[in-house]
Amino acid sequence: MKPYKNKINRIRSFALGLIFFGFIIMYGAIFFRENAFLVTIFMTLGLLSIIGSTVVYGWIGLLSTKAVQVVCPNCGKHTKVLGRVDMCMYCKEPLTLDPSLEGQEFDQSLNRKN
Repeated sequence: MKPYKNKINRIRSFALGLIFFGFIIMYGAIFFRENAFLVTIFMTLGLLSIIGSTVVYGWIGLLSTKAVQVVCPNCGKHTKVLGRVDMCMYCKEPLTLDPSLEGQEFDQSLNRKN
């Protein structure tokens, strides 16, 4: 099972991955220099990936401003919590704002209300 990460950092990593994916697609157009149509397709797909990354960065920036900022009890640093449970950005300590979830094993499914 993959390790848990803070939600804000995970979404930022996805947006960064979109940027690199877009550049790789654009560099792929080099192999089709003779066919202008394929070069246009590759460049357009790469540009759309980078624009998508910009949208994701903007969305997570807006979401980050609305996130609740708490002090981690383990490392003492300020971190932002999205949802009912999240991880500390620095020390990976499970955090919750819901008193009924305190002491439970950390699980991402706890963010869904049943």
